[in-house]
Order: sequence, then structure tokens, then C-alpha cells
Amino acid sequence: MLWGPGNEHFEIIRKHFPKLKMVARGSELKVLGDSSEIEIFEKYFNSIINHVERFNKLSVNDLEGIWDSINLKPQKEVVNTKTAESPSGGGEPIVFGPNGIIVKARTPNQRKMVESIVKNDIIFAIGPAGTGKTYTAVALAVKALRNKEVKRIILTRPAVEAGENLGFLPGDLKEKVDPYLRPLYDALDDMIPVEKLKYMLENRVIEVAPLAFMRGRTLDNCFVILDEAQNATAMQLKMFLTRMGPTAKFIITGDITQVDLPKKSQSGLSPALDLLDNIEGIDIIYLSGSDVVRHKLVKRILSAYGDI
Repeated sequence: MLWGPGNEHFEIIRKHFPKLKMVARGSELKVLGDSSEIEIFEKYFNSIINHVERFNKLSVNDLEGIWDSINLKPQKEVVNTKTAESPSGGGEPIVFGPNGIIVKARTPNQRKMVESIVKNDIIFAIGPAGTGKTYTAVALAVKALRNKEVKRIILTRPAVEAGENLGFLPGDLKEKVDPYLRPLYDALDDMIPVEKLKYMLENRVIEVAPLAFMRGRTLDNCFVILDEAQNATAMQLKMFLTRMGPTAKFIITGDITQVDLPKKSQSGLSPALDLLDNIEGIDIIYLSGSDVVRHKLVKRILSAYGDI
């Protein structure tokens, strides 16, 4: 598990320390080189061992996440690597899904979302693709429903085409808008068994609908997530936020670098963040490239595009 198939993990570890000579035989690893380099290596390797002992797994993404955490944190914060949480799997489980899936906050900023929703009724989670904004938000909603903190979950998105023209799709209204909402269904699939999810959707315990369908409603005793909020105009965002009932929780997620609105329309997300900053009960959490939990190449692609 530690070295990986065909020593893949060992080669990744070596790649990060080109100045060190490493010899691995059996369960013993000898490392030769400059003492300052060895000190950094020891922190990295101890974090890897800690991750394997705690989670009984190790992937290429785990290795890259641990490496990023070692390089992003100030030296004084990574001295005690034995007690540090793994950047790719730390934190308590949020929900347990079907087939043994354990959904948990995997990065420091995802953990901020988990902690913040306890103290605040509205959270903005802002960051680039792959940072787990939507997935973490849906997990928190499912947890609240299971704990009977709310009676319903409402998931919504602006129905804006991301560069493709879906045209006049066949089917009823639900079938026409479902392609826009597919990412929300994907997250739910990981957290709720198929038959139970089908029942909840049919009985509107969980509702997935376009943002326009929120107009005129009062959303109370429910957990509401607005996804892809960068594709909502200022008036749409104001309309959505003022739907909030006395016992509701709202999470708004968005990526201000990926606005798909027509050229004549402007995103209302950035102005809303400025207007609502420092209001008690509202928290704004910014996720970054260090929170990317998709394939390791996603982080490099975002960096190449200048998004992180």
C-alpha cells in the first residue's frame, strides 16, 4: 500500500526530493543528503505514514494533497506531523452513504464549511472547480435531514447553458431542466440509497429545481443550496436570499471565474459578497487550489488557466 503498484508511490515521493538519494529494501528506507532536505522529507514521510495508519489507504491524489499541505503551511505548523490531520481525508464523517461510502471534509476549507454551518444560517462557499463546494454542501444538507434538524432539502441552480445549446429537449418540464441539475443528483447518489432517494424525490422531501422556481416562495424548515451562483443575476440572488424562512439554512456555492451568463447579463455573486460581508449570521468561505479534490491534473489545469 505504501509504495504503490509497481512502486508508483515511491517514485512520486522520490520526484519531490531530487537532491536526496533513497534506497528502499523491504520495510526499511535509507535516505542520504543535506540535513535540511532530510528534515522536510521526514515531515512529508511521517504525514504519509500517519495517513496510511489512520485511513488504511493511499492514492496518488493523497500523496499530492499531503505534499501540498507540507508546502503551503508555515514551518511552525507542521512540526508535529504525527498529530496533524491528513489534508485528503481528515475530519469526522459528515454522512455515511451506500456501499460503504464515507463522506467527510477532506481539506481545511471544507472543514470550515462544516464548522461554520453550525454557527451561521447562510454560508457562501466560493472557489474554483473541483474544490468540493457542492459536494460538501449536499453532504451537510443530507446530515441535517437525517438528524431531523430540517424537514426538507431544496437544491437549486440557475438554468444557464454552459456554452452548449440544449435546444428544445423532449419530455416534460422535469426532463427538460434535469440536464442542468445533474451534478446535484450525482452528489445525492453517493449519499442516499437509490430506492430511498427515489422515494424522497417523488414525495418532495428532496426537491431539485431551477432557481426561477423559487420566486414567490417562503423556504422554511429546510436546508437550501444554491449551486453555480455565479450564473445568477443580482436580482435573482436578492430574490433567492429573501425566500429564507425563520428556521432555514442556506448555502450558496459559486466560482466567479466561470460565469456562463449571456454577455448582456452580469453576475450578481461578486456584488452580493461585497454587500453581505461582515453581516452577523452570514459567513463567506473562500476555497482555493489547495482544496481541489478531483484528479491531480485538475489543480494543474486550473493553475495553467490562471484560476489558482
